Amino acid sequence: MKKVLVTGGAGYIGSVLVRLLLENKYQVRVFDSLMFGGNSLIDLFNNDNFDFYKGDIRNEADLENALTGVDYVVHLAAIVGDPACAKQPDLARSTNFEGSQLVYSVANRLNVKRLIFSSTCSNYGKMEDPNSMVDENSTLSPVSLYAETKVQTEKFLLSQPKTNYCKPVVLRFSTVYGLSQRPRFDLTVNEFTKELALGRELVIFGEQFWRPYCHVIDLARSVMLAMEAPLEKVEFNVFNVGDSSENYQKKMIVDEVLKFIPDAKIKYVQKNEDPRDYRVSFEKIKNELGFSITKKVPDGIAQILKVIKEGIILEPDNSQFKNI
Repeated sequence: MKKVLVTGGAGYIGSVLVRLLLENKYQVRVFDSLMFGGNSLIDLFNNDNFDFYKGDIRNEADLENALTGVDYVVHLAAIVGDPACAKQPDLARSTNFEGSQLVYSVANRLNVKRLIFSSTCSNYGKMEDPNSMVDENSTLSPVSLYAETKVQTEKFLLSQPKTNYCKPVVLRFSTVYGLSQRPRFDLTVNEFTKELALGRELVIFGEQFWRPYCHVIDLARSVMLAMEAPLEKVEFNVFNVGDSSENYQKKMIVDEVLKFIPDAKIKYVQKNEDPRDYRVSFEKIKNELGFSITKKVPDGIAQILKVIKEGIILEPDNSQFKNI
């Protein structure tokens, strides 16, 4: 059995990915500082193919313990999102960039075969041509500290000697949504749906700006695909992760929620300048790796509505469901 280390495996994407890997007969080790607790992993301690190490990716000794004997490392651990990074900028820089450098360096020294790095489509910032789509060759224009740290890490990984034992793969994730063992309601699709499900008025700023969206299960599937693909297809390569049909303006997301809640209260506030505005092409991962999504934004909306309306999640406003 191949052994995979997932940094940040207790998080929103990680907790989904870990289960997917276990279902596909991998041995899985999670390495996490448990900044948001470890409830998302509790049931996995009954699985003989699951292992857990608590630690900090900025600590070399912690990483050496966790990476010993590992075939692949999926690097998800980070201070995630613009608000969280803005709140603790020094922690964001040291974790997202310096910590990522250390993860790769230790992985390479310990002969880990492949490192899958979770980057972000936020790296594109603002489209130069509003009538076109950006792709993996487009200019990166990060406008937040979060995206800056991801761009820095990408450059570091892709500049490593091609002869290194550990081969990096960069995945630029779309804006994520959907249900996870570590739920989040501070993400656009999830937050809009939650607010309207609770009967509140939803205030939208800049309804015309574009983002791509992808369900958390499909992002997890893309990671496993990048691990299993022939090395020559993915080493030192970059892939946007999502589907070209899943680019939405904020108003388009609201319109999808209104199909479920027709009497919802919406207030639009005009905003003509948003530093981020990008439509993304995902043809490369589709054509080169055969990736396709299994869920679309309306599926995620339906999930969130159900768990709130039926009381499966009792306090969706609780701070535990946010990254700040």
